[in-house]
Amino acid sequence: MIWCRFDKNGRVSYGLVEGDAVVAVDGDPFAQHSRTSTHHSLADVKLLVPVLPPTFYAIGSNYRTHVIERSKAKGFAQPKFYDRPRVGYRANSALIATGEDIVKPKDSGPRFEYEGELVAVIGKRCRNVSPSEAADCIFGWTIGNDVTERDWQKNDPTNLRGKNSDTFKPMGPWIATGVAPQDMTTHVRLNHKTVHSFPTGNMLFSAAEVISDISRTNTLSPGDVVWLGTDELPQSLKPGDVIEIEITGIGVLRNRVVAEA
Repeated sequence: MIWCRFDKNGRVSYGLVEGDAVVAVDGDPFAQHSRTSTHHSLADVKLLVPVLPPTFYAIGSNYRTHVIERSKAKGFAQPKFYDRPRVGYRANSALIATGEDIVKPKDSGPRFEYEGELVAVIGKRCRNVSPSEAADCIFGWTIGNDVTERDWQKNDPTNLRGKNSDTFKPMGPWIATGVAPQDMTTHVRLNHKTVHSFPTGNMLFSAAEVISDISRTNTLSPGDVVWLGTDELPQSLKPGDVIEIEITGIGVLRNRVVAEA
């Protein structure tokens, strides 16, 4: 099943994507809801961020090659692998939908990079759960692009600017249910050329392990999202670039980069 959130003539609602059509839904995926008789062509609606999360979690250093290559880029002799997930927060104000523009700030530097990530969407309240219990709390999956200004990140311990500036968090295009990370492949295309392809599920910490670890101290709620990191070494983006993150079984998140006016 594919859930989307869309705007049609100024009215925002959830819907089910079925082929080239969207079936409008009364309610939302995380509570009582029902299909309506209203159908729209997918081409005639504006897709929005598929969920506005109550809490927006993100993990770093979750793929082996990424850790190794980032360590080399920083000039470290040995990569550092962590014994538990390193989870932080992101800002909802940074979220944009597929098709919307990533704005590169005037004072940002050349190391303005994408990070293609699988995103787990929470469907049940969970607190202090085991990994197997955490897996049952995942409603579905979407795609994120964790855009990062590396020079800002270096001097920004909270990532307020480096990762949370407006438009730095594309997410979408929708939420897919009934699929599994171990069956997925992530493809990153820059200006329509594939620059990375990696097994999505080849994480150091699985989604269930990350959610379980968060739940030791934090209650997760329906609609929360957990971004799960990227692999390989991202390249830099510049105005005019088109960045596409495709995860098989979900879809394609596509955004253009523009310069701040």
